[in-house]
Amino acid sequence: MKSYKYLQIIFILILLILSADGIIFAQNKNLTFSQVYQFSEPRILQRLPVMKGWLDDNHFLQMKIENESNYLMKVNAESGKEDIYIDYSAINKNLPEGFNATRTIDETEDSKGFLFNKENDLYYYSTENENYKRLTESEARENNPTFSPDGKKVSFTRERNLFAVDVETGEETQLTFDGSDAVYNGWASWVYWEEILGRGTRNKAYWWAPNSKMIAFLWFDDSPVPKFPLYNSDGVRGEIIWQRFPKAGDPNPNVKMGIAHIEENKIIWVEEDENIDQYTAWPFWTKDSNELFYQVLNRGQDSLTFFAANPETGKNRVAYNEVQETWVEFYENIYLFENGSGFILRSDKDGWRHLYYYDMNGDIISRITAGKWVAERIVYVDEEAEVVFFEGWRDNSFNRHLYRVNLDGKELTKITKKDGRHESNISPGASYFYCNYSSINQPTKLELHNINGEFIRTISERKTVLYDDYLFGKTELFKIKIQDGTELPAKWVLPKDFDPTKKYPVILAIYGGPGFEDVKNSYFHFLDRYFIAQSGIIYFQVDHRGSSHFGKKGTSLMHRNLGKIEIMDYIEAVEWLREQPFVDETKIGIEGSSYGGYMALMGLTYGSDYFTHGYAEAPGTDWKLYDNVYTERYMDKPDENPDGYEFGSVMTHAEKLKGELLIVHGTTDDNAHFQQTLQLVDVLTDLDKDFELMIYPNEGHGWWMPKWSHSQRSKINFWYRHFFGEEFVVE
Repeated sequence: MKSYKYLQIIFILILLILSADGIIFAQNKNLTFSQVYQFSEPRILQRLPVMKGWLDDNHFLQMKIENESNYLMKVNAESGKEDIYIDYSAINKNLPEGFNATRTIDETEDSKGFLFNKENDLYYYSTENENYKRLTESEARENNPTFSPDGKKVSFTRERNLFAVDVETGEETQLTFDGSDAVYNGWASWVYWEEILGRGTRNKAYWWAPNSKMIAFLWFDDSPVPKFPLYNSDGVRGEIIWQRFPKAGDPNPNVKMGIAHIEENKIIWVEEDENIDQYTAWPFWTKDSNELFYQVLNRGQDSLTFFAANPETGKNRVAYNEVQETWVEFYENIYLFENGSGFILRSDKDGWRHLYYYDMNGDIISRITAGKWVAERIVYVDEEAEVVFFEGWRDNSFNRHLYRVNLDGKELTKITKKDGRHESNISPGASYFYCNYSSINQPTKLELHNINGEFIRTISERKTVLYDDYLFGKTELFKIKIQDGTELPAKWVLPKDFDPTKKYPVILAIYGGPGFEDVKNSYFHFLDRYFIAQSGIIYFQVDHRGSSHFGKKGTSLMHRNLGKIEIMDYIEAVEWLREQPFVDETKIGIEGSSYGGYMALMGLTYGSDYFTHGYAEAPGTDWKLYDNVYTERYMDKPDENPDGYEFGSVMTHAEKLKGELLIVHGTTDDNAHFQQTLQLVDVLTDLDKDFELMIYPNEGHGWWMPKWSHSQRSKINFWYRHFFGEEFVVE
């Protein structure tokens, strides 16, 4: 018996030692600054594997790293059996030193042709014949190189002109010749890149035809656009960088659509007057390459027209027109039927974004979805079965689900089952789909389902084995009713040792732009929210009536009124917070970047009776100083809406500032110019107002390491100093 007791004691001691090391028992550990903001070990969340789509109806492609070798695996959906589809390490053995097959610029659709860049020149490798060759030899850089659909050519822009090169012969064809400092072919002007095509395009403004014989491209003449100076402070004298930036009311670039015929080396211009003050973008080809559809939006942005152009003659016809009282936006997620029967649009013309089926002349065939909810993304169309799969929400705007509906609008079915946010990819024969799924308490899982939504297996998940060692604050979704009866979506993370009898400071963290949503039933994968909450601060988010939760009907309330609806709703949310017995109403902060920085400034000025502290990063301060495409979409021109511009300016309300404010900005911000902060600083100092200012020299609209870590530490220290009266110390 004695020996048994000794064994018990030894066993207990071992358990205590192991638990102290975090081996057995979860320790409810705190996140560290370096873990969250410097991405140091130990990592409690991991990246999901890179999925490369479906090979066929029964197999998907997935990247895999094993024994320091890289593979593209062919995975059987049902059984999970893996076979090597591409051995990148074997390819690397055939490549010169410095090349890596997993770091290509582009790949052919069958993943058998690879494109590389070295010292601004392009190189091609084929796995079929293990052929490696140099495609270009020029001092100038080749931008946005892209394989043609058949993989036999590569297009790119160089010095603002458009080129194509044959990967077999190496023959290079220059397709345009007038590129200059102000004229661009296939390369977007700044305002198109930022506001119409998107930063993800890297200024790419050309599109291959499916037959690989033609390229549609946009031609820009930026000379009418006023220049704006950005100052680089490096060196002894610094440098002025001139940016073509059309501010609200300014002239736009002249733009027209061209079609480059590669074999004949000729350009066909579509019937359009580039001198008309309008926007042209987002073309899409018919499957047979016989017509090029492109979109034209008037300067007032309330009338959008689809034109269909003959690529041989440039003559066009009107295929669709949409007019709204407020604004219309370009369509990106369009499905064009392979059988030539028409196209599907996601229009919000009735106040909610829904699916409409039109023929090729723009005549309605059927309205597919309807109601006070939103269809967000077309995922897959089964033309033979006359079924469309899409993502959106019906009953709860916190969630995103995969749905199926017949093209005639009948038999609408929700496929995904769990509450949360789903992003799906459907197999070519619509037998399976894999999806990324997360919710407020569930880090993302990559799951496989059959097409009816029945779970097959988990492919991967973001949790690591260390995840359960940490106890995060409780995350909750709820709604706040405001005076007009609207229920605003809200979300918070409470401190992990939350005590309702104590008083806690609150940070409202927002972006808040038109049609945006901060509040979602998804996981906070950037763990700063939990880091803030573990400090004894309630991390809070709320969406206003102009957010996507309320459809275009709600967002339209912001027309000609940017800054007004948002701050009024945020103020009502603060009034609700004040009613909570555990909220310290003397410490209610607001933070955000870009549009969120603008809202933080509006909170500390117009809303200064409610917000006591604010952190504004890269903020806008006056809509007259921002670009015309974004601003005029919502506000019209300054001379058309002087009252809206006056209220929407932070300077109008600057005299009300009385809380603690920190403004942070990069001096070479090409989006919300540093000028915006400078003008506000000028007003605030004239008013003898106290505030804090942190600038990041030669940084743009956001920054990366090491300055990003510095800015995050400075922000946390701002909250610690003013909420707790102490300095934040990095452990």
